[in-house]
Amino acid sequence: MGNVGTKQSTREMDFGRCALVIAGHGSTLNPDSSSPTLEHARRIREMRIFAEVAVCFWKEEPGFAEALRMIDSETVFVVPNFISEGYFTRTVIPREMGLDGPTTRRDGRLIHYCEPAGNHPMMTSLLIRQAMATAPSVNPAKTSLFIVGHGTGLDEKSAAAARFQADCISSTGEYAEVFPAYMEEEPFISDWHKIASMPNVVVVPFFISDGLHSYQDIPVLLGICEKTGPSASQAGVFLENPHHIHGRSLFYSNAIGSAPEFAGILVDQARGFRS
Repeated sequence: MGNVGTKQSTREMDFGRCALVIAGHGSTLNPDSSSPTLEHARRIREMRIFAEVAVCFWKEEPGFAEALRMIDSETVFVVPNFISEGYFTRTVIPREMGLDGPTTRRDGRLIHYCEPAGNHPMMTSLLIRQAMATAPSVNPAKTSLFIVGHGTGLDEKSAAAARFQADCISSTGEYAEVFPAYMEEEPFISDWHKIASMPNVVVVPFFISDGLHSYQDIPVLLGICEKTGPSASQAGVFLENPHHIHGRSLFYSNAIGSAPEFAGILVDQARGFRS
């Protein structure tokens, strides 16, 4: 194997002769976790841009290690459907798929390993659109916006992605206040009512899918509901806006990765690949 980077963009390539592999996390506990990745793949197939479109997962079948065996194309683009660079994009996917750099030549194939979906420059505008669609009737000038990430002591880049997007949105002046917040590190999303000063609050989970975090954990931390069982995905936490808590009108959004525009982002990460 060897790194054979071309040092140029692939935007002029004939993608009709190439394969796109979308690598997601998946879950053994929540079937909703893989749904956005599967739906985005379906949309991309309908676009007829690539000869083949396949998906693979860490926690579901087919796995990362099986992905390249599912396709026939000699040129392959692998796009991680992850919010940020981290342990999975830097270590797990390359290890499991046998990649040794941005571009790997192996067994007669050219495999391009693209940046994760969350790194796309369109992400900021997509977050703003998601927030405005969640609370269309409120004045952004009187609204506090939270971009919520997981946060972890294992990988500082996990929190950095939410901070970066919050800073980008804040610089646009669209909202009165914009804050990053986290489930497992400061500033905690559970302290939203202490952090925000506006009468309206919009919370957008910066996650790839609506899984247990967005259905159960974050609503509990916000005070929207008490801890519930496996049927939380049917609880309608996204359908009951606004929630009137702590004297504020709180609007809660679906995870950003569920937005239909994500399919275009995955395509663009392949089209804009630079090795």
